[in-house]
Order: sequence, then C-alpha cells, then structure tokens
Amino acid sequence: MRSAEAIVIGGGQAGLAMSRALRDRGIQHVVLERGRVAERWRSERWESLQMLTPRWMSRLPGWTYRGSDPNGYMTRNELIDYLADYARSFQAPVECGVSVTSVARDGTGYRVKTTHGDWWAPEVVIATGHCDLPVVPSFGADLDERIVQIAPARYRRAELLREGGVLIVGASSTGVQLAAEIRATGRPVTLAVSRHTRLPRRYRGHDIMAWFDSMGLLNQTADQVPNIASSRRAPSLQLVGSPDQRSIDLGTLQDLGVRLVGRASGADGPRMRFESDLAARVAVADRRMADQLASVDAHIRARGLDDMLPATEPMRPVRVPDAPGELNLAEEGIRTVIWATGFRRSYPWLRVPVLDPHGEIRQLNGATPAPGLYVIGQFFQTRRNSSFIDGVGVDARAIARHMERHMSRRSIEAA
Repeated sequence: MRSAEAIVIGGGQAGLAMSRALRDRGIQHVVLERGRVAERWRSERWESLQMLTPRWMSRLPGWTYRGSDPNGYMTRNELIDYLADYARSFQAPVECGVSVTSVARDGTGYRVKTTHGDWWAPEVVIATGHCDLPVVPSFGADLDERIVQIAPARYRRAELLREGGVLIVGASSTGVQLAAEIRATGRPVTLAVSRHTRLPRRYRGHDIMAWFDSMGLLNQTADQVPNIASSRRAPSLQLVGSPDQRSIDLGTLQDLGVRLVGRASGADGPRMRFESDLAARVAVADRRMADQLASVDAHIRARGLDDMLPATEPMRPVRVPDAPGELNLAEEGIRTVIWATGFRRSYPWLRVPVLDPHGEIRQLNGATPAPGLYVIGQFFQTRRNSSFIDGVGVDARAIARHMERHMSRRSIEAA
C-alpha cells in the first residue's frame, strides 16, 4: 500500500487547482484520475461546445490565459489543452487511468482503494465535480422504447442523432445551445421549458460576465445571499460562447423555428405531457433578468460611467405561443429525446458518513464533518463561482490552508 500526505480524487479543473495549492504549501500528494486529465471535457461534452465565460475568466492558481483573444470563448478542445498545459506547468502528480473504488476511515487517516492498488493518507480531497451523473426524470421509463433517450453527456453532434425530430427537455444553458445547434441542421426541434435564467450575452458594450465580475457578484459567499439552498438550485444561465457573441434565449430560438412547450411532466408510451406553465416561467425569467440588468445599471452609475457607455438596451420580450399540453411523439416524427435536466452527484465508493439525505456531501468551506476529508468544485460551495474554472482556485487555497493547520495540530498531538 502506497501513502501520501494527501490524496486528491479527480483530475479536472478542481483537482488540478487543488494540486497546485497543495504544491505551493509543500504538501506531498497524489491526484487519482479515472481517465485522463480533464476526462469529462474529453468524453462527456459535445464537439462544438464553447465555454460560457470569456477566456480571461479562466484563472487558476499560478495560471491564466496568455493568448491574443481574452474576450473570446474557449472551445472544448482548447479547454482540454489549457488544463493539460496547466498540469504540466507544475508537474502535477496525476496518476491517470486509476478509478477509486472505496474511501474509508483507517486509523488516523483514510484508505483509498483503487483499480491499481491501495493508498493511505491522513487527508483526502474529493474533486469529482458538480457535473457528475445526468438527472433523468423517472417518467422517462414510461416512454415508448422506440424513442431514443440520451443525456447531453452522450450527445456529440446533430448528424449522429437518429433521423427525425428532437425533443429537448430543459431550457438552461445546455438545452438552449443544443436546440440552436440541432435546429441549424434543419431538424424539427421542440424545447420543453422549465426554470431558466435569461441574460444577454453583451450589455452596454461589455460581456455580461465582465459586469458580474466587476460587481463582485460571482464572488458572493454563501452567507451573503438570502437563501443559499435556493441559490444552489438555481438553473444555469442561458448563454452561448460563440465567436459572434450573440445572445441566445427563447425568442432567438423561436426565430430559428424551435417550438416551445411547457415543462415536461409525464409520459405514456409515445405521448409526452407538458404543464401549462410556459407563460409563467417566461415572465419569471424576464423579471429576474430585468432586476439583474437594473443592478448592472446601478453599478455603472455608481462608478460614474453612465455617460461613457452605450445607453440601456431594452430586451425584446419573448412571445409566448399557444403550447400543447400533450404531444404524440411518434405522430410528430420525434425520434429522440435529450434530457438537458441537470446533474446529480453519486458517491457509491464513499464509505464515510458525510452525505446528507439528498446524497450531497455535507461541508463547510470545503471541510466535511469527517476530519481530514474535504470536497471542492461543488455548485456554490462557498461562492457563486465555486464550480467555475475561474472560481475553484479560491476554495483550493482555503482548503490547503485548512489542511496545513490540521496537519500541524495532528503533529503536535502525536509528539
């Protein structure tokens, strides 16, 4: 059995940021990765994917974008190379192709069993990320078996889908991006709309994410929001990182010919049922967008920039169509359903009692109730951007400091 001062499970952006933070504090460690560095970006994302944040918002501990287009958006392949280069930049001790099968208490530390032997360490960081397993509603099992059902992790490009129409369930960032891409190939696309967050790509001359960064919104901590549980359930932003910096929302999708329906609520053979809530969900999203843009305007005025920037830009309201409450997918020619309905976490290998009733890891600032066991990269773990490439570094450094103090106390107690 091999040993280390710390073990990091996962070699994506969170695990690599954690590794760099540990190296900077001289903590000897190993990173165990089931595949290759950035494996999820390699094998569980579609080919045309581009990041939702500008390139300059890819700051990691000791690493940042150095190219000529900081305001553009990384492609999937560019991001994979970016993270691989980051790992090489500090010779991250990543062991690839090593799957963890068990983490359990063992004396004063943890035994980590893997497909390539056992490890032991007093400190373990779970860095498997927020986007773990796709969520598929239970009623998906009631759909006719002749209808192909996939999650976005299995989607690569429209040409590989079965011939016919496509129903996409979920209208957050993934759902709207896939709807636009698939519709552009000429296929009929229907989008089932649930909760969503509408925003323009650019506002008053700048990327919306640049305004949020300037306002400090992305660095808001858990104790600075009215309801952290609600914030952690918030849908992702309706944004696309395209070279032309275009906005994407339900209105632009309608312009492309995408049909909108309400939230998917049930299925029976070839039939899918939808709630009559489309107008209400559109209204809520538009009100929230108006509030957020008003906050940006207030920020601009407070900085004395109002007269130096383009005027406030009115957002075109979304036209709410008469949406059917049920569709016979077979009769409509819909042969594929894509469940863009989010992710859940799963830790079948974790033998330490730190999960809450919903299967999430209980933590405070990354530290779990089990001494020496940490988690990083969760959605709104400590800040709004805790799961962003641009945000994991803050949490990584904080966990490394906490770990160093924990190790020092343990050394004093053992002396």
